[in-house]
Amino acid sequence: MFIDSHAHLDSPDFQPDLEEVLERAKDAGVSTILTIGCVAGEIESVDTFIGLLEDHECLYGSMGVHPHDARFYNDGLGEEMQQLMEHPKILGWGEIGLDFHYDNSPRSQQIEAFRKQLRRAREAGKPVVIHSRKAEELTCQILEEEFSDGPGGVLHCFTAGLETAQRCLRLGFHISFGGILTFRKAENLREIAGQIPSDRLLIETDSPYLAPVPFRSERNEPAFVVKVSEVLGESCGTTSEEIGALTTKNFERLFSPD
Repeated sequence: MFIDSHAHLDSPDFQPDLEEVLERAKDAGVSTILTIGCVAGEIESVDTFIGLLEDHECLYGSMGVHPHDARFYNDGLGEEMQQLMEHPKILGWGEIGLDFHYDNSPRSQQIEAFRKQLRRAREAGKPVVIHSRKAEELTCQILEEEFSDGPGGVLHCFTAGLETAQRCLRLGFHISFGGILTFRKAENLREIAGQIPSDRLLIETDSPYLAPVPFRSERNEPAFVVKVSEVLGESCGTTSEEIGALTTKNFERLFSPD
């Protein structure tokens, strides 16, 4: 069996056929999907997100203010999210972090929201799901300052260098690979993937984004995580089935869904 450790199934892209998407995932051997709730100022939208999780046994969730939406973060919102972390289907806090590629929110607000959410996640005892783009050095620095004694987490859709991975591994983090790992020009990333300890690997789709080869022109969906597993297996000198087994074990150890 496989676990998709990062998807966005509350996306409008899945509204027309979510049940069919989940059925295809099940047929592909995907037993569990962690779907990410990105809170952008309106906590009311969380009710719909939690309803999605409660309606589907295979779904669990993580929740946080994405760096794109950091301008909407405030302490009241942080407090409400911290209370929601008590829900049995909410396993993590995120995705949170820094995105200095798009800069949809001012960098100063991204940094403040990132630090404050890390502190709340640490207080709640929840692992964090980290988004970092063109901000790897500062991301590592902030994690080292704010979360060295935290319950760990995952660098999702990893595309950074080996040094970044090693710094986060020392903090107890996991490294998650998605569809980019399968791209033709991702040789360096595949080489890095082969150097990550097997007990720190995770796989994901980031659905509906970044579909793996051979589905690059299509909407991504959780069933495609098997393709990521195949390429990761090749990078690590093992089989897709073994990657599925060990990443499932890693996910369950990190997030403890039951």
